[in-house]
Amino acid sequence: MVGNKPFKTTLLYILAFSVLIVMVSPYLYMVLGSLSPWDEVDRRIIPTELTLRSYEWLFFGGEGVLARPWLRALFNSLFVTLSSTVLMMTTAILVGYSLAKLKFRGNRLINNVILFQMFYPAVILLIPLFLIIRYLGLYDTYWAMILPKAVNLWAIFMYTNFFRSLPDELLEAAKMDGASQLKIVWKVVLPMSKSITTIIFLFLFMERWVELLWDMLVVNSENMLTLNVLLAQMFGPYGGYPGPMYAASVLLTMPILVLFIIFSKNFKNGMQFVLK
Repeated sequence: MVGNKPFKTTLLYILAFSVLIVMVSPYLYMVLGSLSPWDEVDRRIIPTELTLRSYEWLFFGGEGVLARPWLRALFNSLFVTLSSTVLMMTTAILVGYSLAKLKFRGNRLINNVILFQMFYPAVILLIPLFLIIRYLGLYDTYWAMILPKAVNLWAIFMYTNFFRSLPDELLEAAKMDGASQLKIVWKVVLPMSKSITTIIFLFLFMERWVELLWDMLVVNSENMLTLNVLLAQMFGPYGGYPGPMYAASVLLTMPILVLFIIFSKNFKNGMQFVLK
């Protein structure tokens, strides 16, 4: 039995490495496709040389194709995603703390409503939300993309469950020192919630970053387009340019990859709580 342990460990490493290769290979193929000469895209896995022609085509146009506002679209995506994520995090923290630690009439009812809404198809509310945006005069503005995404029920649910696990004695001690509820949240509770906050932030950021349908509905002018919408518009008229399509996809996925690398340590710790 002891002699089989090195063999089992080696087998597990081989299995893990094989799974990693399967998961990473599509992204590597996309990156190599964006750097390949156009006559080798989707014809060779490893290009004979690397070129930035696809990226130059995206930003400056060429061959009868006008340049599209990719830098502006990148800014729009970052601005809208960060603004929406900050709003979602703020509302989730405040509502989650209130439901977990404050006693008030209707607490259980609100919890049940949140649970019900989590399983409610969000697409049903798409038309009413769109009509409200038009009525308020917010169509084709940043507010149209940000405000409807300011509340996330999953984030509220996660924070509520996490805050319930915090000891009440610690919060009572802060109250005895004269701290207000908001000060307790920002100075005591949040520093103890770094791991779960990282998980929630990454998932909310990723969910909002890849949003397509809503952004297509509420914006029209070219300067307001996000990366997803601009990329979707390219599939039709510019479908014959696979290299630039891969380059645009790399731009779309890069921020998420960078965030996961930066917060990888807290992400691992936060997943331990999520999987409990």
